[in-house]
Amino acid sequence: MLKERGFYKGVNLGGWLSQCDYSEDRLNNFITEPDFAEIASWGLDHVRIPIDYNILENEDGGYKEEGFARIENALKLAEKYGLNAIVDLHKTAGFSFDFGEQESGFFESEKYQERFYKLWEQIAKRFGDRPDKVAFELLNEVTDQQFIHVWNRVIHECIKRIRAYAPDTLILVGSYWNNSPEAVKDLEKPYDDKVIYNFHCYSPIEFTHQGAPWVREIDQDARYRFEDLDISPAFFEKLFAEAIEKAEKSGTTVYCGEYGVIDRVQPEDALKWFKVINSVFEKHGIARAAWSYKEMDFGVSDSRMDQVRDELVKYL
Repeated sequence: MLKERGFYKGVNLGGWLSQCDYSEDRLNNFITEPDFAEIASWGLDHVRIPIDYNILENEDGGYKEEGFARIENALKLAEKYGLNAIVDLHKTAGFSFDFGEQESGFFESEKYQERFYKLWEQIAKRFGDRPDKVAFELLNEVTDQQFIHVWNRVIHECIKRIRAYAPDTLILVGSYWNNSPEAVKDLEKPYDDKVIYNFHCYSPIEFTHQGAPWVREIDQDARYRFEDLDISPAFFEKLFAEAIEKAEKSGTTVYCGEYGVIDRVQPEDALKWFKVINSVFEKHGIARAAWSYKEMDFGVSDSRMDQVRDELVKYL
């Protein structure tokens, strides 16, 4: 389904309209038209655009027209270069996957949930008329397993409201443990036949995030080469198996919205990781978007990747 609709091989535009300082310089200049041209030249067919709610909302929940105009501009640039786009709500009022954002209370608050629904209604009203070009992702990386029952209810209600304005738009939904493939099994049956199960993959975490100060469960001083760990097609086959099975039984498919390797890893080793995970994606026809196009500790376009990029982009 995703390949036929032009959402098969993509890259994230992380750090542009989310996870940033929100300065005018950042919002205007971090990603510009030449970046879309470069992404298209790599043979990719879409971009995933993470967007934080405060780009689109004031503190009181009112809407910022300039924020929606930024999305419109991004979608026009994508279309100009033959790229589709996923609008990903990366942070909402009351919830962020990043504890440092100090957003909390969403899963306990009907007020926050209603605000979430209304924001998605606004997005759907404005961008739901182009289902052949634009897909929606409800929320990035639900964290705790205890949220799943509320989250399933919120997914259903939110999609119901979106469908009033965007009946044909593809919608991606992920599960807990930060969109873990192992948590897909606890998502409820899709609302309709245009809803896709979404997961992220940074496994093994001790390789892809080595030295990352925000990952508390790994040894900050440990360093690994590719050959030091069992990173094989069999490793990813086992990791994805339950999610693929759940999707098949539910009449849908899976999408990997983020995957990548931190810039502390040697570029040659990062390339080896991408080759292995790509072989499993291709075997099962799993659509995906690499994290991330530029900077954000994972940048595929960063100068450090110059020696391997021509080869690497074949395996995105």
